[in-house]
Order: sequence, then C-alpha cells, then structure tokens
Amino acid sequence: MKNIVKGISFVLALSTFGSMNAQHKKNKNVSISVNTEESKEYIPAIRLINNPDGSCTFEKGRIPTLKHMNTTTFWMSNKTEDWEKNAHPAPRRQYVITLKGNIRFKVTDGSTFIIKPGTILLAEDLKGKGHSWDMVKSKEWERLYIPIAEDADDFFTADKDSD
Repeated sequence: MKNIVKGISFVLALSTFGSMNAQHKKNKNVSISVNTEESKEYIPAIRLINNPDGSCTFEKGRIPTLKHMNTTTFWMSNKTEDWEKNAHPAPRRQYVITLKGNIRFKVTDGSTFIIKPGTILLAEDLKGKGHSWDMVKSKEWERLYIPIAEDADDFFTADKDSD
C-alpha cells in the first residue's frame, strides 16, 4: 500500500510538470545515480529512441520537475504477459513510472540499463524491433503508464556525458 501511495503521489507530481539528439551506444550498461542537489529540480530519466535505421537505442538524461505536461490519462499495471518481455517497439510515446521492481532493458545492439523506482522511462522507440526487458531480483513489476499527447514536448534533456 505504501508503494501505491508513493506511486500515486509521484504521478500527481509528474502530472504537474509539462529533442531527440540520440547517440548510438556500443554495448554499454548504464546505471543511474541521483545527485541529491540536482534531484530537487530534475528527476533522472532514460529515453528509448530509434536510430535513423529503425534500431532502438537509449540515452540517459533528466526531466525537470514542476512543468505542466500534456497528458490526459494514466493507468497502472502489475501484470506481465510473456510477449512483453520479447523485443517490441513502444505502442505510443509514454512515460513509464516504476513503483516496484528492478527491470533490465535491452536495446538492438545488446546494450542494457536498469530501471528502478525513482527513474522515469520515456518510451519513444515506436518502430523497428524495439526493446526487450526482464526483471532483476524482482518477482513483480508495478508501474504506471502515462501517454504523451501527440506532438507534445517530452521535456527530456540528455545528459552531456551521454555517449
């Protein structure tokens, strides 16, 4: 229950705040660390995107707090179907907020990153084979899906050191 309350609070905070310079990764694993001073103004994020050839890659970055975002709905899930773990593109541009669980995502070139509660996943890899994922030391993935309105800004800023 505590995680659900935190998640709903997080969604409410996320809904109060409203770029695609993709850089190709060469089999890198990424870990996000939160700078507590920076976390007051931003929330860490990882964005899944398509390369010009349609393959999927990712970039580390952040999303500012207290920006109004153009969203109208969200839903929660704690169920997982087998097909979801296989490679697939995102069905729409959306924020995916993890409430519980550690999830390892894998992109086209084999690079991986782990999403934990406190890091926003921005799914924008809408074509090609997309991404796959599996749970790491978790039995359940509780998450919120928040679709982004068509042509709306996602407010993502890539980290300068994102290669």
